Amino acid sequence: MVEIDIEKVKKLVRDVRPLFVSHEKVDVKEKGTADFVTQIDIMVQETVQTGLKELYPDIQFMGEEKDNCDIDFGKPVWILDPIDGTTNFIHDYCHSTLSLALCDNRKIVMGIVYQPYTEELFWALEGKGAWLNEERICVSSTRELERSLVTVGTSPWKHELADRNFELFKQIFLRCSDIRRTGSAALDLAYVACGRTEAFVEHDLKPWDFAAGLLLVKEAKGTVTDYRGGEIDITAPSQIAAGNGYIGEILVKELLKDF
Repeated sequence: MVEIDIEKVKKLVRDVRPLFVSHEKVDVKEKGTADFVTQIDIMVQETVQTGLKELYPDIQFMGEEKDNCDIDFGKPVWILDPIDGTTNFIHDYCHSTLSLALCDNRKIVMGIVYQPYTEELFWALEGKGAWLNEERICVSSTRELERSLVTVGTSPWKHELADRNFELFKQIFLRCSDIRRTGSAALDLAYVACGRTEAFVEHDLKPWDFAAGLLLVKEAKGTVTDYRGGEIDITAPSQIAAGNGYIGEILVKELLKDF
């Protein structure tokens, strides 16, 4: 396993906070349907990439805002989403995050999800648990779907999924306590990890959306699978069904597997 100094990486991540909270005007470019990039996305990515290169010059870098065709997942690679929740960011909704993971031989060994507006830094190291700032976190103990809060992602860049997605969300809503749609998959996964919600589902996410959050949930004693209960391929887009060890499995068995 590649050795890193988690405290140095956490400091590098926290140092980008001013880029999130101090901007005055955001220039927006549309990459595709409901898929946007701002100059702040680019600035955050460049800042983090430069910092990681100085600390660990031999580790590859995969970022949302770059061409990643040359990545070798058999070797260590950073996986960064500079702003997960760009649409929220554009609207000054203050619910966006930086998501950074370290993948070693196709396995996530470190994950950080940083919410700069609340200064909550969720982090995990393989085999060493999950944390919110300096406090250890664990998933909820709720076992009944009827008592559960479930977050959903709409895959907004795939409008062709709208009818199927919203029928699924309706079925979940009718079975659980309530649903939420936050606009940041990384934070949704972090909230499962710390017990604020019992489960999170989204049909189509990229590795930089879920890599860090996947380790957070697993190290907090939860589970992350695809909609049929299968393993997640960290190198490719995937369905994500995350839960506290009970609710995710119920959703997969009773609602998600036929989606």
